[in-house]
Amino acid sequence: MEENIVSTPVETTAEPAKEAAKEPKKFVKRIPRKKVCAFCQAKTESIDYKDVATLKKYTAEGGKILPRRMTGVCAKHQRILSSAIKRARLVDLLPFKGE
Repeated sequence: MEENIVSTPVETTAEPAKEAAKEPKKFVKRIPRKKVCAFCQAKTESIDYKDVATLKKYTAEGGKILPRRMTGVCAKHQRILSSAIKRARLVDLLPFKGE
């Protein structure tokens, strides 16, 4: 008795890998969360120049005042904050330049 053996082509694993590599990578755009002003949340009207711990958060290591886009402070409080930092520098509570 003879059996009819039909040979079917066997798929290799290399072909699907090549097709997957050809597909363009899909990048998901990350939407940043909106930063909320810390001073507006705490409902502070004035920023004290003698509060060095708070003022140091808003200065870089080099002594520069960080911009609004980095800190998330609103425009009103950024103006008050920058004048408080400058005043603290004059009284020698904060350094003009980094250490």
